[in-house]
Amino acid sequence: MTRTRLQRRPSDDRAPRDEAGDLRSELARLAAELEAARAHAARLEALAYEDPLTGVCNRRGFGRDLARALAYRARYGTPVAVILIDLDGFKRVNDTYGHGTGDRALAHVASLLRAHVRASDTIGRLGGDEFGLVVWQIEPAAAAAKAASLEAIVAATPLPHGDGVLPLAISAGVSQIEPDDTPESILARADAAMYARKHGRLLPSPGWERDA
Repeated sequence: MTRTRLQRRPSDDRAPRDEAGDLRSELARLAAELEAARAHAARLEALAYEDPLTGVCNRRGFGRDLARALAYRARYGTPVAVILIDLDGFKRVNDTYGHGTGDRALAHVASLLRAHVRASDTIGRLGGDEFGLVVWQIEPAAAAAKAASLEAIVAATPLPHGDGVLPLAISAGVSQIEPDDTPESILARADAAMYARKHGRLLPSPGWERDA
């Protein structure tokens, strides 16, 4: 009696393995595409809150962080200050040296603020030549001292310009967030303090006088 021995073709074993490998490759590709899409969405979200010229928060991003600070202050009593900053003589810089130099001056000031403000605090460009800071865990006297320090730092760090430098100056106004504050009320007080500082009037802390 003749026995017939059945043999499977070599491709019979490879086919399932090839299909499994193809499936793993496809899943890996889809996972990579999903991760890239998430990263792209995160970048777009960041851009929605970022000032493209200076790299700090734009007004929308600053408003978001200010709202968080107001809620946190009302709930936990954490001392938080808002500092508004105006670049003195900015129109003169633009008119004399051009808007390109004006943009460089804004970026220069933003860079100095980033270098001397904690990562946990918020820096925002609110429009034109105005910046805002949300400074956490800081009492009124320390907040006033911080604002004065930032003024001194900008004054001591002129903008490189051509073969020389272009002196810059800022005026900073401080207001402490109160439990019942709104974004409008805290910004109005800080704005008034900033303009008082700019025009040489007294602010609530000693040492803030400036010659008119």
